Amino acid sequence: MFESLLVANRGEIARRIIRTARRMGIRTIAVHSEADAGLPFVTEADEAVMIGPANPAQSYRNIDAILTAAKQTGAQAIHPGYGFLSENADFARAVDSAGLIWVGPGADAIEQLGDKINARNVMAAAGVPVSPGTPEPVTDVTAALAEAERIGYPVMIKAAAGGGGMGMAAASDPDALRTEYEKVRGFAERMFGNPAVLLERFFPRVRHVEVQILGLADGRVVALGERECSVQRRNQKLVEESPSPAVDAATRERLLEAARLAGQTVGYRNAGTVECLLDPTTGEFYFLEINTRLQVEHPITEETLGIDLVEAQLRIAAGEEPGFDPDALTPRGHAIELRINAEDPKRFLPGPGAITVWNEPTGEGIRVDSGYAAGNTVTPFYDSLMAKLIVHGADRVEALERARAAVAGFEIVGPKCNLPFFAELLEHPEFVSGDYDTGIVSRMR
Repeated sequence: MFESLLVANRGEIARRIIRTARRMGIRTIAVHSEADAGLPFVTEADEAVMIGPANPAQSYRNIDAILTAAKQTGAQAIHPGYGFLSENADFARAVDSAGLIWVGPGADAIEQLGDKINARNVMAAAGVPVSPGTPEPVTDVTAALAEAERIGYPVMIKAAAGGGGMGMAAASDPDALRTEYEKVRGFAERMFGNPAVLLERFFPRVRHVEVQILGLADGRVVALGERECSVQRRNQKLVEESPSPAVDAATRERLLEAARLAGQTVGYRNAGTVECLLDPTTGEFYFLEINTRLQVEHPITEETLGIDLVEAQLRIAAGEEPGFDPDALTPRGHAIELRINAEDPKRFLPGPGAITVWNEPTGEGIRVDSGYAAGNTVTPFYDSLMAKLIVHGADRVEALERARAAVAGFEIVGPKCNLPFFAELLEHPEFVSGDYDTGIVSRMR
């Protein structure tokens, strides 16, 4: 095991990685922008290096600055967290070339899976279920219209290099396709530097279900259960739970086997997530993508299995066993995660500001992974996520009860906050029943 770890990220995920690393006796190094100098992850690390101004391109996305900090501090390994450079193959290669240990899948796997079109084709060839779509980039509106007729309306237009729910739009007819195609293509070129676009069948009523996989040092790929991620706004997740209320035992077995196959097909190592769409009417599921990093929602898998996925990541990167026997894990109870964002609870628009009061809930089955504290300021430069509220119960009913109590007991004053939305959601009959889909938030508004 390496003795020092640089965390190339910020906020709650940096703090969470530092917590596990320090428990394992690993020296931790934080890198931070000027805007983040006072955040908890900076003060809790054993050492911290300021790497640039608030602009992420000059700090958290600055490969040279991060590697310089690693060299100056004697870091032996780098954990990229999620977002920023976590799925950047060039960064992974640069870390390797610098003689450091990269905590994540290999650069080749990141590159192969980062292009959604290539990933779809690879998975389809391997026998993983893939929804109807385009096997090559759609280069102009004329081609898009022809492909949409073949696939059948409605269709989803997606940036091939996109991620995190960005660069997507649905079209229900040719007129809408003409408009949305140009928007997505332009967005893809601006945001990802790649204008490639694909089309997929759009399912008006669908659930978003994903599987946590772990590629072990010995070459095996294991599937660690599924997570339900259907509560979304603007195609971005707000709530996750495990296990999924929509997945029965037979479907779960097929889902986990497909996820293992997906990982094995590309020789996957370390933590990753196989994302799927589940048709609640037929029970059929379709591969969406593999996220080649640790997911925001990984704590609910940890709570239901009693494991530490960051520890597993670090051990696998060092060539060790993950710290638990994957074949002996038994899921226990039900877990729910709520993403506490600095945003308007009605329109979900960002609302940064100085935090004057920050009181986290406590109690049995309640966990808070936070990136802020009283006295800190949520700035407009980064994602609005302030904390993740995770609850665990013996079953879904108990988990919901604990979630309601925890939301009521979480006090944040200063920035805007979406806690009132969660209070509403946790009482909403559709969510309480477990029979909901990705349209639930829009129906609530």
